[in-house]
Amino acid sequence: MMESTRRSIPYLILAFVVVLGTVFGSTTAGAEEAGDTYNWIQGGKAVDLGTSLASLNLDKEMVFLGAEDTQKMQQKYNGYATKKEIGSVFPMDENAGWAVIFEYDEPGHIVDDEKEDIDADGILKSYKEGTEENNKTLEDSKKLYVDGWDVAPFYDDKAHHLTWSLLGHDSNNEKFINYNVRLLSKEGYVSAILISDPANLAHDKKELEDKILPNFSFKPGAKYEDFDESVDKTAEYGLSGLILGAAGIAVAKKVGLLALGLVFLKKAWFLVIAIPVAIWNFIRRKSAKKAAEEAPVTESP
Repeated sequence: MMESTRRSIPYLILAFVVVLGTVFGSTTAGAEEAGDTYNWIQGGKAVDLGTSLASLNLDKEMVFLGAEDTQKMQQKYNGYATKKEIGSVFPMDENAGWAVIFEYDEPGHIVDDEKEDIDADGILKSYKEGTEENNKTLEDSKKLYVDGWDVAPFYDDKAHHLTWSLLGHDSNNEKFINYNVRLLSKEGYVSAILISDPANLAHDKKELEDKILPNFSFKPGAKYEDFDESVDKTAEYGLSGLILGAAGIAVAKKVGLLALGLVFLKKAWFLVIAIPVAIWNFIRRKSAKKAAEEAPVTESP
């Protein structure tokens, strides 16, 4: 078991963990079982994401779970896994409440010829129209609304990273943020999914942008620049399609796929953040117990 791996339970999240304990069986016993079976990798070293896909120089104040453990965690606590998960990163700071999940899709090489011409207004309109269309099929209590961009889509053509962030709210006017980063490779892309909350998003984005993404790299042969159009597959969509969940603006307007994506992300945001909270609480207790057992015994005078 890791030494000095700690995580606190913010009051709001604690209440949600109690609910999860009833719904998903996320009790102390469940946390102990998970804590004993996950292969945590401490920071300060390089870790692999995918067999020959990418690597991450993990910050010493963070820990990592590989693909199998990340999928197992998602399945156990969310009830499903996409099977695209290739790893996840968590902070050791007891006051932190974020996580980053990495997933990999391989639709083919995504041509970035839209990099100077991303229609942010048009994409936002499609998000809103898709959401409105989907809301027609939902009860009022389940409807979601897109408010606008928190961060309008932008593309870093040196790193080949595509970033955007949407603001939204539900029928109770509860705010939520959908923050997305796509790291383009030769034959697909890695999604870096930040699990956070509106109150701490600015700080947590900085952790992602300063300490995780700069230390992520595709391995030789998988880099964006390694694409060979004579032999490698090209994706059927570009940057705009990627922002629209690979559905494209026209399709998104008709079937409301974007709204479905928002529903998933809003639910997953709370469910996923509850996973490390329960496990971290167990690890902190067990680490403290182990430290106490290993402490030298002093005789009373």
